[in-house]
Amino acid sequence: MSPRKPKSPKSTLSTTDAPTKHTVFAGRDGLAAYTTDPASFPASRVVYYNDNFVVINDLFPKASVHLLILPRDPKKNVIRPQEAFDDPVFLRECQEEEKKVRAIAASELRRRFGKFSATERPRLAALESDDPPDELPSGRDWEREIMSGTHANPSMNHLHIHVLSKDMVGESMKKRNHYLSFTTRFLIGMDQYPLDTNDERRRYGHFPEDMLCWRCGRNFGNKMARLREHLEDEFEEWKKE
Repeated sequence: MSPRKPKSPKSTLSTTDAPTKHTVFAGRDGLAAYTTDPASFPASRVVYYNDNFVVINDLFPKASVHLLILPRDPKKNVIRPQEAFDDPVFLRECQEEEKKVRAIAASELRRRFGKFSATERPRLAALESDDPPDELPSGRDWEREIMSGTHANPSMNHLHIHVLSKDMVGESMKKRNHYLSFTTRFLIGMDQYPLDTNDERRRYGHFPEDMLCWRCGRNFGNKMARLREHLEDEFEEWKKE
């Protein structure tokens, strides 16, 4: 394996805006501030908000694109997702918002990585043509590179839906439980709700022992450092698809 170039320093809380930094000190209740006063946060944190939802960039991203959908209903957003999504009306509202945010995440992937993608090349060529066609080639289906859902045992008290790219190379992807929380049944897709009453994910027990590469399936056991290095290599190949 060829030597790696030094990476630029990652952002830290010392460079984070004051309102966002304050949410960290709130611990497990840190998401509440976004739902109660989203206008107090900069656009770099809050992507958009409406009467029912706030969408933010995750402060600790586990992938290159990582958004959170935060329902604002105070009667619902303090309930575990397994119980909150037993309500068919609330579930449908969240699923509709999820569709919008998946499209936003896919668009951001295209913006960042489209220039590297072989599948995207015909579309880019048409866009740059002196005589562009009336209908552009579809290019790469970036939404296929997005996953979304809730964790079976969320780390935060307020209900949130993850929408993120599959690459798993976010600056905060550092621990075994980080990786397994997005690559196992611990992540419950919104299309899998409502759960059956006897579904084990209503009371998820523990992670499996092994970490498998999301792209090639290689088993890295519990070796997070080796997996992270491998994921960087896979990321470069994935961008080129």
